[in-house]
Amino acid sequence: MIRRVSVDWPDAHPFSDHPGSPIRFLAVSDVADPVLEHALNRAALGHLDGIIGCGDLAPSWLSFLGDAFVAPVVYVRGNHDHGGAWADRSVMVSGWLASGHTERLAGIVVGGLEWPGIDEPGNRRRPWLAWRHALGLARRALVARASGHGEPMLIISHVPPLGLGDVATDAYHVGFSAYRWLLDRLRPPLWLHGHTTTASVVDLVCEADGTQVVNVTGAVLVELLPPGQASAANRD
Repeated sequence: MIRRVSVDWPDAHPFSDHPGSPIRFLAVSDVADPVLEHALNRAALGHLDGIIGCGDLAPSWLSFLGDAFVAPVVYVRGNHDHGGAWADRSVMVSGWLASGHTERLAGIVVGGLEWPGIDEPGNRRRPWLAWRHALGLARRALVARASGHGEPMLIISHVPPLGLGDVATDAYHVGFSAYRWLLDRLRPPLWLHGHTTTASVVDLVCEADGTQVVNVTGAVLVELLPPGQASAANRD
């Protein structure tokens, strides 16, 4: 069964084309969920506005999901996303979202943070590079706000922010402090990540400073709700 998460989105503009309806993304990372291989299960999920990848999935799987759901794909690379089909481009999938950059998906601004140094030798942690990426994304967001064009951002990363959905006993899978700093400064409504196995953590959804942080290892159906919709439903 695919997990589901609903989030109140504070900006009404992305919903102008379908007022009253949620924006629906399938977020995936790390493990190709076999449930999605079957057409009947995919049909049960209904229409999707996009596929979001948080790393460590083969390009063939991302390409399959995009084709199967006829949906655009936005993703970041994880620590294992190099070599093989990633290097020779034998499987075609849209280009990844580089760290510190943004892309628009169904009207939502998506900020990306891939594994720091994925194109460098070795898979070691590079916290200093995570800081550079986080500062770059913060700069983009703050410049947009200062110019009057600021919008809520959905952040996708491979590694979680420090202390939110990470594994304190496993140094390699601990979140980055740079990401926690970024969360505290930008306070995005939603942050999606992978890297941490679902078996190693108790809370797959955390909340900090108004941000929902969701571990999407496997697959999660994410529904962004128009402003006020959840409140109205609660009143009813």
